[in-house]
Amino acid sequence: MVNRAELLAYLNDYLAVESIKDYCPNGLQVEGTTEIQTIVSGVTASQALIDKAIELNADALLVHHGYFWKGESQTITGMKGRRIKALMLNDVNLMAYHLPLDLHRELGNNRLLGDALSLTDLTEDDSALVRLGKLDALESIQDFVQRVIQATERDALHLSGGPEQVQTVAWCTGAAQDYIEQAYEQGADVFISGEVSERTTHLAAELGIHYIAAGHHATETFGVKALGEHLADRFALDHHFINLYNPV
Repeated sequence: MVNRAELLAYLNDYLAVESIKDYCPNGLQVEGTTEIQTIVSGVTASQALIDKAIELNADALLVHHGYFWKGESQTITGMKGRRIKALMLNDVNLMAYHLPLDLHRELGNNRLLGDALSLTDLTEDDSALVRLGKLDALESIQDFVQRVIQATERDALHLSGGPEQVQTVAWCTGAAQDYIEQAYEQGADVFISGEVSERTTHLAAELGIHYIAAGHHATETFGVKALGEHLADRFALDHHFINLYNPV
């Protein structure tokens, strides 16, 4: 068991929260019990995930996508009101870490996706969202798409535009499809992200680069799961990672 204040202080330091500008507050978003023994982790603080955390008697819900985004309504009503009410009535803390969990050099979504794809990360700037790396050898684009599917455990959308044999890969988890031009300028044969836009098809074809939409949810399961496991080991907590199905 760990005190909430101690856990938050550790997380804020470990994830370097204060040094990262984000679109939402990182850290404690909804206050619950002061002592934490059981943590449930998941990608997004949806009602379904909250219900699962309550079912598991969780003291804290750890997510990548929490609430209070820039431009979001400030009122706690409707769907958001119901979610927060459920958390508060059951004394469940909601802890959310967005960009700090994408960027972390050990447990970040980008780092772990790169590892899952056996990519050597060549990016010199730790603060860069778009990573650039290489496979050990040239590989057919068809085989590489299968590598992505195996790593994310879901189908991927491949927009063909690059060479038949690929080796240099850029990637950024989540909704980063509009970084495709940056990936091209960095010399990538392939760019991987989570989502896709109509314009991405034309950009891939005209730039001459492959684009793989591997799923926003699927590419961002890595970090929050690993962080939950890390906290469980460090503080002797019970941890449950809940991977709710999401086709996007």
